[in-house]
Amino acid sequence: MKRQKKPIVYQRKLINKFFLALKIIAVVVVGGLFLIFAALLALTRNFPRPEKFQESIVAQSTKIYDRTGKIILYEIAGEEKRTVISLDKIPTPLIEAVIATEDRNFYKHKGIDVKSVVRAALYDLKIKKVAQGGSTISQQLIRSYFLTNKKSIERKTKEIILALEMERRYSKNQILEWYFNLIPFGSNIYGVQEASRALFHKDPQDLSLAQCATIAALIRAPSLYWPYISEENKNRLLNRKNLVLDNMVKEGYISDAQAQEAKNEVIQFSTEPSSVLRAPHFAMFIKDYLEKKYGSEYLTGKGLKVITTLDYDIQQIAEKTVREKAAQLAYLKVGNAALVAINPKNGELLAMVGSKDFWATSSPLGCTPGVNCKFDPKFNAAVALRQPGSSFKPIVYIKSFEMGYTPNTILEDTFTEFNPRCPADGSAKTDIYGTPCYHPHNYDGRFKGPITLRSALAESRNVPAVKTLKFVGIENAIAQAEKMGITTLTDKNRYGLSLVLGGGEVKLLEMVYAFGIFANDGLKTPMNFILKIEDNEGNILEQKNEWSYRLIEPKYVRAMNDILSDDIARSPIFGIHSSLYVPGYTTAVKTGTTQNNIDGWCIGYTPSLVAGVWVGNNDNSPMAQAALNVAAPIWNEFMRQVLPRFPSENFLKP
Repeated sequence: MKRQKKPIVYQRKLINKFFLALKIIAVVVVGGLFLIFAALLALTRNFPRPEKFQESIVAQSTKIYDRTGKIILYEIAGEEKRTVISLDKIPTPLIEAVIATEDRNFYKHKGIDVKSVVRAALYDLKIKKVAQGGSTISQQLIRSYFLTNKKSIERKTKEIILALEMERRYSKNQILEWYFNLIPFGSNIYGVQEASRALFHKDPQDLSLAQCATIAALIRAPSLYWPYISEENKNRLLNRKNLVLDNMVKEGYISDAQAQEAKNEVIQFSTEPSSVLRAPHFAMFIKDYLEKKYGSEYLTGKGLKVITTLDYDIQQIAEKTVREKAAQLAYLKVGNAALVAINPKNGELLAMVGSKDFWATSSPLGCTPGVNCKFDPKFNAAVALRQPGSSFKPIVYIKSFEMGYTPNTILEDTFTEFNPRCPADGSAKTDIYGTPCYHPHNYDGRFKGPITLRSALAESRNVPAVKTLKFVGIENAIAQAEKMGITTLTDKNRYGLSLVLGGGEVKLLEMVYAFGIFANDGLKTPMNFILKIEDNEGNILEQKNEWSYRLIEPKYVRAMNDILSDDIARSPIFGIHSSLYVPGYTTAVKTGTTQNNIDGWCIGYTPSLVAGVWVGNNDNSPMAQAALNVAAPIWNEFMRQVLPRFPSENFLKP
């Protein structure tokens, strides 16, 4: 019996159902694709652009160097301390250590390592949370610079997409260079250059194999391995360093013997991983200058290289001399001291010490810095306003030479009342209008009568100096000081005849530069403390000033130098071969002591070097002795140690 055929209508219904099913499937597929597209769109809407790496937007700290450009004095950094270097400055063992440990298939994959991702995903499913990453170097770079460390599917998706895109656009070497400059190492340290300096005080190319492995070991979890947090962290890091070395052996980068030798190497970490600060008062002086000129935000992001004029060897001698001599002079109630040294031929600032010890504690114990401390370590006395005492006299005397006086001019060293409305015998304190009477005395309490200007200046006699200022005129004296670089005598109505005895506040730094004009035979040079400033691309932003011009005629300067370097002429007051005398050298020198021994100064020079010393107490309490016994010993010791570094020169004769 034949099978009966199904009606045509029934067949049509089956066909319709089939097409309906296809439509439903199509809608579901399209809808799914739409949802996936929408999800991807949402994920990528605020995607960063990988090309940002090439736009020089990576923040780099500004570094202040000594004159060699090799010794970092200070680093001006924001939240990220970083120095960008090229890949060719990163040693091969460090590159191999990182690849062997962080991404052994780096040169094989296209941004993601599928095997590592699958392995990590299976592990995450097993423990039912996102734990392992399986991240390549490219993914780590993307995460470190563009994303966060929060573990989520969304972040991982973004990370993968950006890593694939970055690998499509850039070479492996370019990615490695970015990676080594951008990854965090703990604290505010970013990039291998800063990590190497922080951990070992070395540039990367100077690292040993063991040190390379140590830095590579730190990358995985800086907070867990940063050795300065705890001994436990340090031990973890050293153990992981050995693991890195084992990985390098497995990948064929080093032999078992090399690995064992590196494991046996004793790792000595730097004792100061935080910001380096050398020549502290000078470094802060430069920092203040830079911030005023360029702004803090620019300095913390643009990676300037600031080469200063500082001679670090001379600076260390200056710091040691001031610290040790000030301690020896403490019995004379010397609480603090400062020193400045320059090269008078070009105006370069060679050393600056702003206190006897920047790192010491303020004293007396419990005092308030800036209020009542005898010793304030952080305050820079080298640029503070202090009265210079008799060290100001040469500025007035040099003006008197220009106005007709000579070293042989006879001055009267006799008791004199300079206020014409006061009794000539000095018996009154004020005149009828309440103006103070003024009758200064000499350091030795005696008057010599007629005396040559040469002897008056060499012996630092006060009364002839005041009479010389009266001859010169206060306005002319201030104008002369300003021409020589003194900027602080601005309120001209404040000053009277006591100006020549140090009655106006000045800065040690500016006084040393003023004396530099005497040392340089009357030629004035600029105050130079910067040799060169470069941006992170090597463009020069600023260079040392090279100009000079004649400010004082040679015959006047040579007369001044002849007087101030005459050990015999000053001997009636200071003695033969006192602290103002440096054996084997002809040095011109002038001291200054203010009333009640509050300030002591000593500024001396040769044609090659000028050094000035201030001693005193930050709270203006008096010392027990005058400058010859408190400031000159520091100056003398410094000059004895530093002058052999310079050519032996004598002053030109008048």
